[in-house]
Amino acid sequence: MLSFAQPFFLLLLLILPALWIWYLRVGRHREGSVRYSALELIPIAALRSGQRKIFSLHILWGAVLLLGILALARPVVSNTLHETHTDIIDILLVIDQSSSMLAQDFEPNRLEAVKDVAKSFIADRTGDRLGIIVFAGESFVQCPLTTDTDVLIDFTDQIEIVAKEFDGTAIGMAVANAINRLRGSDAKSRIMILLSDGSNNRGEIDPLTAAELSAKFGIKIYTIGAGTQGYAPYPFEDNWGRITIQKVPVEMDEETLREIANLTGGQFFRATDNESLEHIYAEINELERTEIEVTEYQNIHELYPWFTIPATILALLYLLLARGIYGKFV
Repeated sequence: MLSFAQPFFLLLLLILPALWIWYLRVGRHREGSVRYSALELIPIAALRSGQRKIFSLHILWGAVLLLGILALARPVVSNTLHETHTDIIDILLVIDQSSSMLAQDFEPNRLEAVKDVAKSFIADRTGDRLGIIVFAGESFVQCPLTTDTDVLIDFTDQIEIVAKEFDGTAIGMAVANAINRLRGSDAKSRIMILLSDGSNNRGEIDPLTAAELSAKFGIKIYTIGAGTQGYAPYPFEDNWGRITIQKVPVEMDEETLREIANLTGGQFFRATDNESLEHIYAEINELERTEIEVTEYQNIHELYPWFTIPATILALLYLLLARGIYGKFV
């Protein structure tokens, strides 16, 4: 970008039209001349040649002044370079897919509500690496760590309630599986967001033991307990294939989820409806923001030699013509 380091010198440009007006009105009548009794005695070709010489000298001198003023204003070209350094965060969404996630205290049920909020969370984490682990009686990698948000959203849509033979809640195994995926990461921050609506009743690893292991690897866990207090509406299928909604007691080990968060430096949240669930993911989103460091470099190139050198050449040409070739002494 072109700019001037000392732009106030540009005010001197106003002198140029003022000098030209003064010359037309006063200056040209004061130039040294040879008097003739009649102009008819001078050939027209000689008159026109003299006028061209005088005009060319004035143009040269005006150009010298113009270039000199522009050089005094110090024209510069500056280029701004931005160097961006991003500290990405590796995030694993650990989502319960046990049959209890069909409870309808969320709209339309717990699992679908979690999927919708998770997709919004994923879409807002551009640049970070995210992955999904689902669990019930066992845990599975739904999607490995990736920066491709479209793929992540597609895999989130595919999460379904597990078959009866895999039902249950193995929180400890899910955390251990997530640790295995995150422990080799070189990201500055590694976190998992664990959402469950029940208490651990399956798996070989105790949830608190897994949490202690997570803390040793520096992996923070945010835990979310999904479900209302007391009872929740749950769909049942009768012998004739009809779906009926019945109230069932909510069994959630909130104490264990809270302790998992405390052991790893995370936080525990309780979601009782769609709105509170959205608020929780939004809060975690703000707590774990990617740090972007931008360093700005500015290269400045002085352009005044492009004006002083031509000005010097034109000034020498002026002297050569005025004092030599044209024979006009000034």
